[in-house]
Amino acid sequence: MKIAVLGAGMVGRAIAEDLATTFDVTSFDKSPESLAVLAQRAPSVKTRQYNLSEHGEFNVLLEPFDMVVTAVPGFMGFNLLKQVIEAGKNVVDISFSPEDTLQLDALAKEKNITAIVDCGVAPGMSNLVLGRYNEEMTVNNFECYVGGLPRIRKKPFEYKAPFSPVDVIEEYTRPARLMENGHIVTKSALTEIELMDLEGVGTLEAFNTDGLRSILYTMPHIPNMKEKTLRYPGHCELIIALQRSGFFGTGTIPYKSFDISPLEFSSAILFNEWKLQPGEEELTVMKILVEGEKQGVKQAIEYSLLDHYDLKSQTTSMARSTGYTCTAAVHLIAQKLFKKPGVFPPEKVGRHQSCFDFMIRYLKERNVTWEKKQLL
Repeated sequence: MKIAVLGAGMVGRAIAEDLATTFDVTSFDKSPESLAVLAQRAPSVKTRQYNLSEHGEFNVLLEPFDMVVTAVPGFMGFNLLKQVIEAGKNVVDISFSPEDTLQLDALAKEKNITAIVDCGVAPGMSNLVLGRYNEEMTVNNFECYVGGLPRIRKKPFEYKAPFSPVDVIEEYTRPARLMENGHIVTKSALTEIELMDLEGVGTLEAFNTDGLRSILYTMPHIPNMKEKTLRYPGHCELIIALQRSGFFGTGTIPYKSFDISPLEFSSAILFNEWKLQPGEEELTVMKILVEGEKQGVKQAIEYSLLDHYDLKSQTTSMARSTGYTCTAAVHLIAQKLFKKPGVFPPEKVGRHQSCFDFMIRYLKERNVTWEKKQLL
C-alpha cells in the first residue's frame, strides 16, 4: 500500500517513519530542511518538495497513492483535507483546523471514502476514550487535562512548543467552548486557572482552552464537558500579560516607516524562545476523566498518560503520542477494521470496542502506554 504524508514537521516525520515500517511512504513538504531531516532518519521514506498551500491539481498529485495523512498547520488543514477527499482518497487528519471538518461528511460519502479527523492525542485519544465509555454508561461528566512540557524548566516561560508558536498563540487567544449543565458556554482562554498535582510531574496549572471541538456536537447529551491545558505554574500569567499588552494583535501598527503585525512579530521572537532544540527532552502529560452511571450504579473511569522523549529514536513525546495515534488509525483503515464512508472524529471510531482496543494496543507496542483506573 502506498501512503502520502502531507507535512514533514516534527509530528509528520514521526508519522512517516512509523508507517514506513509497513507501507510504501512518500512525504511532501515545502521545506527542504524538514525533508532532509526525514530522509536522514528514515531512508526508506521517499521525499518530495511541494508547496501544499498552493491550490494545485491534487487529483494528479495523489493519484498514485492508496491513502493520505494530512499533518499540516491548522490554517491549511481544512482546505487540504477537502482536496484530498475530492481526490477520492481515504485520509487520516491531524491538522486540527479551526473549521468544522464535519461539514465535509456529505462529500466524503459521495466519494465513498473514509476520513478520520482530529486523530492525535488531544483532540484524538480524549475523544476515543469518551466514545468508548459513552457506549457503556450514561455519561454526565467528561474532563480532559493535557500539556506538552520541557523536562528542564527555563525561565521565564518554562515552555517549549512542539509545533508552530502561531498555533500555540491561537490556542491561547481563541475563546474556549465548554458544556455546562447541557448548554454550550463560551469563556475566554486562559481563565479558571487551577493547580493540579500529577504523578511523576508535580504541580501544574490548568486553564481553559478550546479543545472539545467535535464532541460538543456529536455528544450533546453529556451535560458537562471541559478541556484544560496544562503548564508549569506561572506560565499563564506571563501569557495574559503579553495578550493584554497587545502583543498578539492580528492587525497592523505603525513602527517608524513600516506597518508591522504584533502577532507575527511576537511569533518570530517566541519561535526562538520556545523552539525545541535537537535532543532536548520533553514530556506529554494527560488525564481523562469520564463519570456517569451504569444500571443505576455510579461509574468513574480515569485514563492517564505520562510519556517522555525517546532517547533511542530521538523522537519527542508529543510527536509519539500524537503521531502514533494517527498511524494506528491508518492501520485501522488499511486493515479494513474501520471502513464506513464519511468524516469521523475519534469518538465515532472509539465507540467500536475492536477499534478502541486496537489503538490502545498499537500505542502500547510503541511504549505510549495509557493507564486505566476504575475510580468508582
